[in-house]
Amino acid sequence: MAPLTLGVDAKTSSDVSNWKMQNLQLETKKLFASVSMGEEKPFDFFRILFEGVIAGGTAGVVVETALYPIDTIKTRLQAVRGGGKINFKGLYSGLAGNLAGVLPASALFVGVYEPTKQKLLQIFPENLSAAAHLTAGAIGGFAASLVRVPTEVVKQRLQTGQYASAPDAVRLIASKEGFKGLYAGYGSFLLRDLPFDAIQFCIYEQLRISYKAAARRDLNDPENAIIGAFAGAITGAITTPLDVIKTRLMVQGSANQYKGIFDCVQTIVREEGPPALLKGIGPRVMWIGIGGSIFFGVLERTKRMLAQRRPVHDQNSKED
Repeated sequence: MAPLTLGVDAKTSSDVSNWKMQNLQLETKKLFASVSMGEEKPFDFFRILFEGVIAGGTAGVVVETALYPIDTIKTRLQAVRGGGKINFKGLYSGLAGNLAGVLPASALFVGVYEPTKQKLLQIFPENLSAAAHLTAGAIGGFAASLVRVPTEVVKQRLQTGQYASAPDAVRLIASKEGFKGLYAGYGSFLLRDLPFDAIQFCIYEQLRISYKAAARRDLNDPENAIIGAFAGAITGAITTPLDVIKTRLMVQGSANQYKGIFDCVQTIVREEGPPALLKGIGPRVMWIGIGGSIFFGVLERTKRMLAQRRPVHDQNSKED
């Protein structure tokens, strides 16, 4: 009987080992699924678009109003040539007109970004989620640029004291420079903002995924804000030279000091030295870091509030 007993024990031990291995593999699969995409859910384009528009518009208006003075100082630092002095008066100059552009631009960006991100995450493999976030950010930025660029041109002309009000700025720019004057520096704007949007949102989303996996729970508002600040500050520092070029091209008006992006870079380096390409980096990093904190904090809060107002049967299909 001894050999039979040993055979049964060996088989039982083997079954237990197999059961443990299968259970471990199942737990691993569950863990990775919860970190990335989770269960596949129906894609509700119009709901995601609507909630993105509302959340993006709200976040954009809040952050622009709170940080407009810092942005004004940054613009004046970048626009001044040589050792000129900065004027610290009228730091809220042009805010009302700018909000008229920021609201639709932010709404359009997030409204395009969210459904694009969700769709790409369904198409791309789980290990390429960063590529999905990068692509969605660039697409959202391109869509929003149609509104952002005229808004930015008018805002920066007002911040540098060229015009008294937003309506006057639009009218005079169009009469002196034509409709294309409202899109001055469009190429440099895309050169700066498409990488900026893609990098910032990718960093933010990837940090959220990692933090959420480590904490094994949903993030709260302060945590979203801290991650947003970190993503914004890093991206802001990296893209400062592009921002300087964009500012110079947008504020030059009909004087046409620069013939294009490359001529602008060469002229700045030749006349002011390479450090001039980092002008305003301090205010820019502070502005975008704080702005990222406010923007993503308000964005996630608004998205959560909108999700809670859905019909009960829709709340179970909540998307990040």
